[in-house]
Amino acid sequence: MSHLLYQQKLTTADRAVEIIRDSDTVLHGMLVAEPPALLNAMADRIQHNLLKNISIYTLIPYGHSKNSYLKPEILEKINANSWFCSSEDRGLVKQGLTHFVPNNFNQIPRFIKDNMSVDIVMTTVSPMDKNGYFTFGTSNDYITTAARNTKKLIVEVNEYMPRVFGDSLIHISEVDLIVENTCELQTFMPSPPKPESDIIGQIIIDHIPDGATIQLGVGGIPSAVCQALLERRDLGIHSEVFCPEMIKLVTSGAANGRKKKIHRFKHTYTIAQGNRELYDFLNDNVSIESYPVSILNHPTIIAQQPNMISINATIEIDLHGQCNSEFMNGSQFSATGGQLDFVRGAYFSEGGKSIIAFYSTAKANTISKIVPRLSDGAIVTVPRSDVHYLATEYGIVNLKGKNTRQRALDIISLAHPNFRDDLIKEAEKMKII
Repeated sequence: MSHLLYQQKLTTADRAVEIIRDSDTVLHGMLVAEPPALLNAMADRIQHNLLKNISIYTLIPYGHSKNSYLKPEILEKINANSWFCSSEDRGLVKQGLTHFVPNNFNQIPRFIKDNMSVDIVMTTVSPMDKNGYFTFGTSNDYITTAARNTKKLIVEVNEYMPRVFGDSLIHISEVDLIVENTCELQTFMPSPPKPESDIIGQIIIDHIPDGATIQLGVGGIPSAVCQALLERRDLGIHSEVFCPEMIKLVTSGAANGRKKKIHRFKHTYTIAQGNRELYDFLNDNVSIESYPVSILNHPTIIAQQPNMISINATIEIDLHGQCNSEFMNGSQFSATGGQLDFVRGAYFSEGGKSIIAFYSTAKANTISKIVPRLSDGAIVTVPRSDVHYLATEYGIVNLKGKNTRQRALDIISLAHPNFRDDLIKEAEKMKII
């Protein structure tokens, strides 16, 4: 029966996107789950004026979006929206060609259910199994909720998309149209770590005990932390992003989930991004489970894991302890994402810690990331009342329970020595110290 339904719903990308009507609202899979055949076919219809005034939403557009509907000549004919701001669209946001929607990542599924009328959802999925189920593979995030709260669902089946467990299934009966398009999945590898990464990693590792459950962002510092964590035992993984560095933690036995309170013995994520090795590792791996971001990132769920350690980065921090992780040079640079979700969830965990780790300077030590006041127009991503630990290559401090003078002095101690005297002078002018 499942295979009969599959054949009935199988079509080409060009025909599939004909169900999109003028002024429709369209959501598509993000990052690895971008459906290239469908995006290209949709963009072609827009380009030829066969489709007008549609609204498109995604979180982090990447290569397939960039090469299809994010072209300037197409953006002029649509309403493009992003729940994040990344390398492929931050310039477009700055120009007003696409629009940023502020959010905490875990809330997006509720936005979709309560505040949106979604006409079309399209995303890449793994091949259907013998029981008629596809999986959402690398991207659970908001797309699983969107798929069940849309008028029409189109899936693009890619044999390279891993089949994953957890709350990631979609049955053939829930799908309206199917397109087959097997092509290499997009890869995402962090930029080479700076020399300071290993220093920060070693500083942080002393605050991660055996049996901790970890959440890591992406970049050089999380990579260094992963390498240092190989010496730990009975770690758990409950992370917004599952990245290639985590493979060693699992295969070495350092991470086994033994001490997790929920999803025990399972390594859980809502997004996976990396290389072919990672995608192969996820495929049919019963130890890995994927959940919607409304579950994985919800602070009350995060807080249930004992010794939850959250490690994220920031762009700049002021002497009050406010973190700006999304605004740079007068415009939106990224977004809140799941940072505040995990900062709060980790602090409410028994024995948990939230660590904001960052390099003390930028541009070859010419710019301090620790500033007296946040830049003009900057956004407060993590309020000072929520900040727990801060770490740079010069140490780590715990701001909880400290007065404004103590906090300012602690924060200055993390700055590059070239900037400390000026920071102290500014703190005195501000009457903090």
